[in-house]
Amino acid sequence: MDPSEIARLQDYLRGKFAVPDITVRGRSNKDDSAEVYFGDEFIGVIFRDDEDGDVSYDFNMAILEIDLPERRAD
Repeated sequence: MDPSEIARLQDYLRGKFAVPDITVRGRSNKDDSAEVYFGDEFIGVIFRDDEDGDVSYDFNMAILEIDLPERRAD
């Protein structure tokens, strides 16, 4: 992805989630994806899909069970 596309994705995510600390960074070894960070923490990857001229993006975020808060009893 080129820098302008990465900037557009970053602006979109910041606005959609109302979180100014989200950054999108290009990947040195890949041109079809970018990494997403919250502050300094890596949270996922955005993949670019260009099929038949229709461009879409797929955001993948893995959440480890050990990172989830304990569930409160209701």
